[in-house]
Amino acid sequence: MQRCDCLMLAAGLSSRMGSWKMMLPFGKSTILDTSIENALGFCHRVILVTGHREAELRAHYQGNTRVLLVDNPDYREGMFSSIQVGMQHVKGEHIFMALGDMPCIQPWIYAALWQERGEFTLIPRCFQGNGHPILLPASLIQEIKNAAPQLSMKTLIQRGDHRFLELGEAAIHWDIDTPEDYLQFSQPAAAPALS
Repeated sequence: MQRCDCLMLAAGLSSRMGSWKMMLPFGKSTILDTSIENALGFCHRVILVTGHREAELRAHYQGNTRVLLVDNPDYREGMFSSIQVGMQHVKGEHIFMALGDMPCIQPWIYAALWQERGEFTLIPRCFQGNGHPILLPASLIQEIKNAAPQLSMKTLIQRGDHRFLELGEAAIHWDIDTPEDYLQFSQPAAAPALS
């Protein structure tokens, strides 16, 4: 376990799913439980940014000393508002940023990115497509904190030093946004084959 944080976003409405997805069953727990457990398989702490149904998530995780819950009352303003709220609580020189609806990302993916860390944003790639989690340097953490709210994460990353790490792991793309995604990824036998 490394003494680094993972900022995990779980504030959204799950509008494309048609129902709230974070606490849907996944494996032996839930989508969000699994995402957090995988992150904590490498990281020291998860900073969990909540918004929609914040009280339920707070009740669920309040006993976990390795999960810091941070509420974003303005979560309807978009993902960047949640990122900015979460970044106020970051400690350390680097931070992973992950999505709560990506439970297939295993701890070794965090480890592989950490091994190649530097003063740049590091983005995992597979089949020429970018994925998550991403690893941010201290300089970008400060920039995010100070950024105008109308900016996007993509803009900040692209205008700074950013690099890619080829992992050959399709799970970096698998976010559960729709009922079809949930059906596919919650049944291991039906999940897309790794290359």
